[in-house]
Amino acid sequence: MAHATVAEHAAHVAALLSPALEPRTESVAIDDALGRVTATSVPCPVDLPLFDNSQMDGFAVRSADLATLPATLPIVGEIAARPSDPLPLLPGSAVRIMTGGVMPAGADAVVPVEDSTDDGASVTITRARSAGEYVRYRGSDIRQGDRLLPHGLRLGSRHLAVLAAAGLTSVPVLARVRVAIITTGSELIQPGAVPSLGQVFDSNATALAAAVRATGAVVAFRSHVLDDRAAMLAALEQAAASADLIFTSGGISMGEYEVVRETLEPLGAKVGHVAMQPGGPQATAVFEGVPVICFPGNPVSTQISFEVFAAPLLRDVGGVAAPARRRRTLTAGTASIAGKRQFLRGTAVGESAVTLAGGPSSHLVAGLAASDLLVIVPEDVTELVAGDSVETWEL
Repeated sequence: MAHATVAEHAAHVAALLSPALEPRTESVAIDDALGRVTATSVPCPVDLPLFDNSQMDGFAVRSADLATLPATLPIVGEIAARPSDPLPLLPGSAVRIMTGGVMPAGADAVVPVEDSTDDGASVTITRARSAGEYVRYRGSDIRQGDRLLPHGLRLGSRHLAVLAAAGLTSVPVLARVRVAIITTGSELIQPGAVPSLGQVFDSNATALAAAVRATGAVVAFRSHVLDDRAAMLAALEQAAASADLIFTSGGISMGEYEVVRETLEPLGAKVGHVAMQPGGPQATAVFEGVPVICFPGNPVSTQISFEVFAAPLLRDVGGVAAPARRRRTLTAGTASIAGKRQFLRGTAVGESAVTLAGGPSSHLVAGLAASDLLVIVPEDVTELVAGDSVETWEL
């Protein structure tokens, strides 16, 4: 894998993760289904509406009784919006009805309250009504057996509403990919601690966890380990027991104290370099049957490596749309390293331009945070000038 191209390493990662990302289905309660993705199409188990009912507060009538106007009809009863089985409506009469009330047999229209005058015993109507006016007929929204929701739909509140309206309590969804995250390095401390000289805050754990969740996956395990092989091995064992795949950050360079490389390389890990900046060091392994994708430890390298190699695969399984990728023109020129694909950071200018933000170094987290685009410079490009067209990825 040494000096692999970005495309070659991406294909390798995709092949390694393919078994772990095979779609699986589970059924979840609709109250827990917000944001989940339907695994199958969902048929409607009932007609909606469930019965003919009134769209308005008013009077249920036979439209034929309004052929001669004004028409004064005796009020023979009242139907509220509650369980009922009203008597059929006889010709020449009306029944007071509330919105949602069951339409009586024989009635085929509703006259709204505001279009009528009544004295409690009879109602006078001065405007003709056609059959079907202000009546919500059974099945007029959707018929039993018709498709209620399609396959591959990310469920929002409106989708949960129709599931509940159809009487369903659960829905088949794609099982979320379970991800383990292990950050490494004895120099790392948790945010909120007071750093000593030589210590840095662990931002990769937070960034990777957020990035994983944004793809529709779930963080099943999260740990930080020092530069200790026994601790690394223990963390890997816990991760493999709880997750479908494992991401690590740091510990894969060629120097000393590289705990991920030292732990996994004897077990068959592939450790090498990808022709990209940032994110050159990369590694992959399989630990106890679980794929392990190892990113470099510099924060910008970690985040860009995840976006390049892992995020597209997880989004596909999670049903999450990929951020937009489009070409923009540079507002200023830049140089690039021959033979390496550069992932520079930039800020959109209007609809069609981009300004580079910060420098290319892999520690510039503030520069990445200030950016909203990645600017892709191909391996064979060493110089760009203002006005050149470049590929950009939304962050």
